[in-house]
Amino acid sequence: MRPPARPPSTAGRTKDIWGERTPFAPGTDWPERADAHLTREPERWVTSACVLCSNGCGLDIGVAEGRIVGVRGRTGDRVNHGRLGPKGLYGWQAGNSPDRLTRPLVRRDGALVETGWDEAMDLVVAGAQRVLEEHGPLAMGFYTSGQLFLEDYYLQAVIARAGIGTPHLDGNTRLCTSTAEWALIESFGSDGNPGSYTDVDHADTLFLAGHNVAETQTVLWARMLDRLHGPDRPRLVVADPRRTPAAELADVHLPVRPGTNVMLLNALLHEIIRTDRVDRAWVEAHTVGFDELAAVVKGYPPERAAGVCGVPADGIRAAAELLGAAERLVSTVLQGVYQSHQATAAAVQVNNLHLLRGMIGRPGRTVFQMNGQPTAQNTRETGANGLFPAFLNWQNDEHVERLARHWHVDPMRIPHWAPPTHAMKMLRYIEQGSLRWLWITGTNPAVSWPELGRVRSVLEKEGLFLVVSDAFRTETTDLADVVLPAALWGEKAGTFTNADRTVHYSGKAVDPPGEARADFEALLAFARAMGLLDDEGEPLPRWSTPEEAFDDFRALTRGALCDYSGLSHELLRRDGGVQWPRPEHADASTERLYGDGRFRTGASECQSYGHDLLTGALNEADEYAAHDPAGRAIIKAAEYLPPHDVLDDEHPLRLTTGRTVHHWHTRTKTARAPELQAAAPDMWIEMFPDDAAARDIADGDMVQVVSRHGLVQATVRLDGTRRGVVFAPFHYGYFDVDDASGEGDAEGTRAANEATPTDWDPVSKQPVYKVTAVEVVPLGGDEERR
Repeated sequence: MRPPARPPSTAGRTKDIWGERTPFAPGTDWPERADAHLTREPERWVTSACVLCSNGCGLDIGVAEGRIVGVRGRTGDRVNHGRLGPKGLYGWQAGNSPDRLTRPLVRRDGALVETGWDEAMDLVVAGAQRVLEEHGPLAMGFYTSGQLFLEDYYLQAVIARAGIGTPHLDGNTRLCTSTAEWALIESFGSDGNPGSYTDVDHADTLFLAGHNVAETQTVLWARMLDRLHGPDRPRLVVADPRRTPAAELADVHLPVRPGTNVMLLNALLHEIIRTDRVDRAWVEAHTVGFDELAAVVKGYPPERAAGVCGVPADGIRAAAELLGAAERLVSTVLQGVYQSHQATAAAVQVNNLHLLRGMIGRPGRTVFQMNGQPTAQNTRETGANGLFPAFLNWQNDEHVERLARHWHVDPMRIPHWAPPTHAMKMLRYIEQGSLRWLWITGTNPAVSWPELGRVRSVLEKEGLFLVVSDAFRTETTDLADVVLPAALWGEKAGTFTNADRTVHYSGKAVDPPGEARADFEALLAFARAMGLLDDEGEPLPRWSTPEEAFDDFRALTRGALCDYSGLSHELLRRDGGVQWPRPEHADASTERLYGDGRFRTGASECQSYGHDLLTGALNEADEYAAHDPAGRAIIKAAEYLPPHDVLDDEHPLRLTTGRTVHHWHTRTKTARAPELQAAAPDMWIEMFPDDAAARDIADGDMVQVVSRHGLVQATVRLDGTRRGVVFAPFHYGYFDVDDASGEGDAEGTRAANEATPTDWDPVSKQPVYKVTAVEVVPLGGDEERR
């Protein structure tokens, strides 16, 4: 690769979020721009990519005197062309934080104290063996992250599925993008986004559905901005209750009421069909289900939707006109759709829009069911987020046998009698006492899960042996029996895949501090200490390095949609980001899926037999085979259902939670980057000015947001743009207040998820964070900020 250009100053990039504009015309290359942030001149550079959103921006890590001293974007990378967002520029500094965990911790007499790895792992293994002997494998569970590497997740899947024999393995991607997985499966038969980020370069119309791309994927928004500021500007439609930066630039902004996405999308589809914007020849040749959809959406004219969604009927018609007239349409979907009670049903309707218009598989024509986390795609590909590795179908006996042969175990060792367990069900099993051993890696559910009062009480439950791997003390580590100090990005090697299927290799730049270890090392040590063997008496797994794990995984994927067989650590180190599928011996990757109009929906190849979108009822193999789509995409209709958490006189407003551009998840890393923490140091609540005035609330006042499930306290900002909607960032917890448990000075009131309900989408099982019924109450002037 050629060396990057001299980087511009990035001193102000917490305010200048997207950096300098480099406009470009449709069908031309996105210009390069080299972003970097260095604290001193590096002695050497190490290849990697950013792990602070799902965009997967290629970068190099600068190292001097054994420490990371900065990063620079790689101008030759296909994803970012050298750009980095604020979190990418500054977030790496967390690794140098003086409060890193450097030794294991074990609980003695109620307190966590330092110890060595031998004692810590002995306790982890003894606890696991005791639970296995007394209660069996169904009493053991694993809950992982969206920020580890492919190799880590694959190792977890082997240990949990084939070694322990438990179905209780899930990732925190359940909270943010499990709906992306299921929306793709329900429509196309398999996970994996069909398009490429280069489709933005070709599009004449962009549709952002519940996707605040400007704050969640800043470099992808920079790409869109450069198109919007260039010649032949694409039209922009945004569906979001808040007036986000994207909504500010939209040709049509649809400020939809939270929880009414299916109503709005059905109305848009109603207009597409009414105005005959359907590519009927393509639909007839490549899809099933059109007649049912047409019958359902006939009952959703814009006037009906306007009353439910709070969006003018003329606005709905204007949006449908732009979407229907588009010749190259790119749509993106994220949390505003995913974290609702009809998440999968709504996301599938965006897929339906593209199927009706034949807008898939060609340049500038695609839908992105976006990911939120940098390695969310890998949890799904490796089977660490609810399904099986390599997009295999747990309901298909031939698929289970293929996986069992690859792992050298009997198929009956791999749990497949029921769906793999999702995170919220695991919490219930702990509460009921049937799940007694849980290992959490690289995530912080004591802040990120809903209804936090319940979460704390369950994770503290007597009889649960809790193991947590993390790089820092968190609200969750403080509930653990054993805490294992983990290496961070830049301190270990592995691969990860972004939302447009680009795989990057991340090299080890420096050693982790003290006795911190890579998650792969800790998990492998556990497997060996447990004496896990395959059916031929060999160690399970048979491999012992991340590169060997990658090679085993890519062999498993040979012939699958996510075909990694032509990839290797060596190729990725040499070439930078490379998309899958990349079959063995292929000269190049396939940039777009389904260009031939054939989908992975056949009964023998599909990843799942699908669900009823309203009830979540799972289709059976015989039922699916009797109506085999045989390679055609599935158009699935859904009626609108109102949110479960109903509004009333005591709870007349809707709380919707989300992200702010400067922080990542529960701030365990970004709060330790000085620039990011200074830009967003504390929690806030966003309200519509008229809603605040009716409650005698002024800008900057301290307020209390009260739901049926808990409450949150913070200062208020009067910049909400949707009447009846309250917004709160979910990042803020308690590790940087006096009592990290949330029971001391903070009194369990700072985290947004104190107020959110334990509820989930029936298909994806993704928790509902966007439609909580609340009231906002002003606190007295003498009330101290907690």
